[in-house]
Amino acid sequence: MYKIIFLILFSLALNAKMVDGVAILVQDDPITTMDIKKMMHDSHLDQSKSIDILIRKKLQEQEIRSRKIEVSNDEVIDEIKNMARQNNMNVNQFYEAVANSENLTSSEIQKKIKERLVNEKLFQSIAFSHMEEPDEQEIKDYYELNKAKFNHPQSFTTIVYESKRKDLLQEKIDNPMFYSPEISHRDQTLEYKKISPQLAEMLEKTPVNGFSAVIPNGKDGYLSFYVQSVAKNKETPLEDIKAQVTNMIMNDKREQVLKEYFDRARLNANIQTIRMPE
Repeated sequence: MYKIIFLILFSLALNAKMVDGVAILVQDDPITTMDIKKMMHDSHLDQSKSIDILIRKKLQEQEIRSRKIEVSNDEVIDEIKNMARQNNMNVNQFYEAVANSENLTSSEIQKKIKERLVNEKLFQSIAFSHMEEPDEQEIKDYYELNKAKFNHPQSFTTIVYESKRKDLLQEKIDNPMFYSPEISHRDQTLEYKKISPQLAEMLEKTPVNGFSAVIPNGKDGYLSFYVQSVAKNKETPLEDIKAQVTNMIMNDKREQVLKEYFDRARLNANIQTIRMPE
């Protein structure tokens, strides 16, 4: 008898604790106070905007379930192979490069790529029929209004450090005075237009007189770039980036269609606010 009463009381206490942690219910899917705090911390947004993001995410998850949208493991692996190929790497090198730059495990990388592919399928199913390619005037207007987005350095003056041993390169980064005969180096100026977008992005994020992350060199070794200087920004002619501008316009249109779709979904959804984080 006492055992039954204890189990009932324990169950009620556990249920109360779970309810206490729920801040918002979106069609019975919970958003917890911890979810909100984490979103505020990760996004550096206030509570209201963080809640908006989390509600939109819940609505998207429900739409994915409703439409039975799935991504297979084979699709994820194929996407990873494609991304590795675009960066002149094999799959293992790609995993290692992402792990070094983003601090993610291989399973976390696969999870993020799967989430992106699922969302892309959802977006395509919702927005595809609403999309129209921009005409020449629209492309030109967008470029003129957003020129700053398309400015980039002309080149990066670097010292490239290479080694078969990743730990030695990391030691060099942590202690620039460190010397090892197993580390080679060479001066190299990299022109922005001749390097991959991923490498350009990494170098742009690397401070002058600082080292980049250690990445695979594609030859069973590793390298890191020490950025000595960056040439001044150069305005890119529209004709050189027309495809990129078109893609950005289409992304903006897609997001607008999706925003309107989920704004309507939110109005029709049963959303209950239970409590807010303290």
